[in-house]
Amino acid sequence: MQNTLSAAVTFEGVGLHSGAPVRMTVHPAPADHGIRFVRTDLGGAEIPARWDVVVPSKLCTLVGAADGPSVSTIEHVMAALAGCGIHNARIAIDGPEVPILDGSAEPFVKGFIETGVVGQGVPVRALRILAPVEVREGEAWARLEPAGMLEIDFRIDFADRVIGRQEKRLNMSNGAFVRELSDSRTFVRNADVEALRANGLALGGTLENAVVVEGERVLSPGGLRHADEPVRHKMLDALGDLALAGGPILGRYTGSRAGHALTNRLLRALFAQPGAWEWVDCGFSTGRKLPGAGVTRADLRAAG
Repeated sequence: MQNTLSAAVTFEGVGLHSGAPVRMTVHPAPADHGIRFVRTDLGGAEIPARWDVVVPSKLCTLVGAADGPSVSTIEHVMAALAGCGIHNARIAIDGPEVPILDGSAEPFVKGFIETGVVGQGVPVRALRILAPVEVREGEAWARLEPAGMLEIDFRIDFADRVIGRQEKRLNMSNGAFVRELSDSRTFVRNADVEALRANGLALGGTLENAVVVEGERVLSPGGLRHADEPVRHKMLDALGDLALAGGPILGRYTGSRAGHALTNRLLRALFAQPGAWEWVDCGFSTGRKLPGAGVTRADLRAAG
């Protein structure tokens, strides 16, 4: 069944790239509403969280209009909603960027689970992958192919030895996102920080809301939360970007050096091939396999 929150929950912080303070409240929404952002500072302009309104942007996912209302860095809250099985929400935000908080999805997940998730008595519509679809850009590629539930398989390769080559594959059902991925933070090479800021990016980044690495060292206090935290975070991002399909995906996603833009290109390629997908109403057995199905506070406590 479709789910929403039992009550509103508010998050406050700064935007990772803008550095601007922001207040964001996630409200319950009726069945079949989907996820929508509402820019309260722009007269209540609504922006659907959907693949076809993604605007090209560096290092984050941005929805809206290139010359109009938009919201950026939505991937972590989208991953948290998908990973908690929340299908309908109205997200009121008073600025152009979602707060980065600690750089992971865990603060959002904690807020959602502690607030409570309620069923709405209407079947979830899931996107079933019927045929493989793949996109490439240089050495990076991403693919969707048929599977009975959402699986994410990700590979990364960085010159910094503290990251290096990492690979992880997860079946995303039964709270796996909350337990395995939600606390993994965004990461950046220290050598790239100055260039990012010179280009107006990462202005709100700190050692407390991002993992900063240099060669064999982790500069952020406390080091890594997992030995493979970087690849786990890339999987977190992928779930958030895939949630823009408009419903849970029944299929296997594989990404190699993929990022936000490539995952969006993959969704666009998928929907351009009508024979490669179909919408299905999920019965009890299929619904049990969806991300977020049956998530409890115990899953949150098991994170990390």
